[in-house]
Amino acid sequence: MAIATIVSRVTGLLSKVLLVAALGIGTLNDSYQAASTLPTMINELLLGGILTSVAIPLLVRAEKEDGDGGESYAQWLISMGTAILGVGTVIAVACAPLLTSLFIADSPNANRDLVTAFAYLVLPGIVFYGLTALIGAVLNARHVFGLPTWAPVLNNLVVICVLGVYWMLPGEITLNPVSMTDSHVLVLGLGTALGVAVQALVLFPALRRTGFRFKWRFGWDARLAEFGNLAFWVLLYVGLGFASMTVLTKVATHGDGALAAFNFQWLIAQVPYGVLGVSLLTALMPKMSRAAANNDNDAIVRDLLFGNRMSSILLMPFSVLMTVSGVAIGLAAFGFGKSGVEGGTAVGLALALSAFGLVPYAVTLLQLRVFYAMKDARTPTLIQALIVAVRIGLLYFFLAVSQPEQLAVGVSLAMSLSFVFGAVVGQVWLRIRLGRLRTGFTIWTVCLTVVASALAFAVAKGVNSLLLDLIGFSKPVVAAWFETIVVTLIGLPLAFGLLAAFRVPEMKPAIDKINRLVRRR
Repeated sequence: MAIATIVSRVTGLLSKVLLVAALGIGTLNDSYQAASTLPTMINELLLGGILTSVAIPLLVRAEKEDGDGGESYAQWLISMGTAILGVGTVIAVACAPLLTSLFIADSPNANRDLVTAFAYLVLPGIVFYGLTALIGAVLNARHVFGLPTWAPVLNNLVVICVLGVYWMLPGEITLNPVSMTDSHVLVLGLGTALGVAVQALVLFPALRRTGFRFKWRFGWDARLAEFGNLAFWVLLYVGLGFASMTVLTKVATHGDGALAAFNFQWLIAQVPYGVLGVSLLTALMPKMSRAAANNDNDAIVRDLLFGNRMSSILLMPFSVLMTVSGVAIGLAAFGFGKSGVEGGTAVGLALALSAFGLVPYAVTLLQLRVFYAMKDARTPTLIQALIVAVRIGLLYFFLAVSQPEQLAVGVSLAMSLSFVFGAVVGQVWLRIRLGRLRTGFTIWTVCLTVVASALAFAVAKGVNSLLLDLIGFSKPVVAAWFETIVVTLIGLPLAFGLLAAFRVPEMKPAIDKINRLVRRR
């Protein structure tokens, strides 16, 4: 899973780099970003959030309780989900202008007509996003994790090819007037939707290889009431997230390029989480669901403690890397083409000042999955309501106190601070629900990872400064690439080495494996 996710994140980052080079960071990119966000958010509102939260626990229970190993229940989920997604997609496409008005409102830095044109083309992707989540949940419940993590790579490759075609087209998008038949708009919009479709369709052969045979099933299932109760709370949870992202989009589009800068820094920050955090969470979710099905709270607590500690150990070094060299990373990734040094610096600054939220983000998502494993969808929704309230308050605070060119940083800070708040609230709530969680042990691990990472990257930055003084680079993008490579290659191994020297228990399996390899040599 980690290897697949590395390739997925790298190709995803490459597609965004090409997008910035082709569109720059400004009105055009903000308009595309606003439109391309719509299908993912509406999919989450319709079904995606429900599937990623409660489908796996329910499928695991059906596999345990049903005589057919849960196959008929999985057929029912896919059938009902496809029907809901299909209807939702048709309605969303019909309401594209209304959705545009809802999202960008009076924002001065997104072109309403262009957002609407893109929306008509990308909104059909809703059904394919939902199918990806549906089939991925069934595959995960059947212990198939590889292909669902490889599927996004195909999506990214399609988008990269689309951007190559876009770059070869003569001229640029005409904004006055905007035409949906403009070849540039068609290539970007339809290409984006095609990538999502490929991502979903490639999963069908894998599902068949597991022995699963699909047939349409729309009848009543005895567990429909249970699913409906969970789905109601998850739908409310996703609705709160939808409201949060709507406000974030409105606030960000008050600054020129702020929405694009936020999205790109978020993309970079998600690379380590996607490679390490998602793999950890994906592997733990079925395990916690089985423990919950057996009413084994001790096992749930052990999995939670393990997940919290591993999230800190795996992700804190990357968080510190992005804090100390975030500007260089943003400049290296996005400092060329139409974006230029100014655009790359804006992305990097937002990344550097908000990277502290990476570990709390991972911990919060793990905590919420514990509740879902116990078939409790109500508590995560209440926690989400608190997080969203804090986030929206922070967003409007930064809108009031920030200059337009500072909004990318303000929006990013609001997101990270809300996850810090969420991690604290989630831990307290789980303590009330499950009893002793050994939170002190987790805090001690967090402190060790902060100290080890800070020492490691202080050394790495020092070495980088010496080398830059000796070599000297006239071009800031070249210097940024040099810093990113040097600080990463020195800081990350040194950070994990210090964690091993501090005898952090979770490092022992890796140390033992390295020792075995060395002895063989």
